[in-house]
Amino acid sequence: MKLGTPVIFKQKRPGLKEKPFFLYKFRTMADMRDRKGKLLPDKIRLTPAGQFLRKYSLDELPQLINVLKGDLSLVGPRPLLMEYLPLYTQEQAKRHLVRPGITGLAQISGRNTLSWEEKFKLDVWYVENRSFLLDLKILWRTFYKVIQSEGVTQPGNVTMEPFKGSKSIVKEGHG
Repeated sequence: MKLGTPVIFKQKRPGLKEKPFFLYKFRTMADMRDRKGKLLPDKIRLTPAGQFLRKYSLDELPQLINVLKGDLSLVGPRPLLMEYLPLYTQEQAKRHLVRPGITGLAQISGRNTLSWEEKFKLDVWYVENRSFLLDLKILWRTFYKVIQSEGVTQPGNVTMEPFKGSKSIVKEGHG
């Protein structure tokens, strides 16, 4: 009731070959804004119910609809924000050579406790080394990580600080 409507939040994200799709999640934050209409910080907007949903990754359940639609796989690099596309290096952009996933190597390796650089290295490693056996291992470890509630937040943040680009050269043609 306190989260507002709609209960299922949708947001445009880049998928396979950077093709946009709408990602579905349960809403975890209230739509609170300042006097100028700008959203308040996540820390203020995250409700107790939202904290519970995030702690156990229950907010991700509607993404099973994305899997059925073919937008997502169970395993693959997590789909990030559309606004990050021009910020990727050519190496980081390789993450879009496979269908994104509900869980991935970065999620079982530290999730939001990793730096952006570490996450992208893991995403690219996954793309270059993916296999059925690796996917099974990631799914098994995801189950364990969700039960343990590990890596949900970045120290000092409710979620993850925004990606502002790498220290490396930005991808050609995107900036």
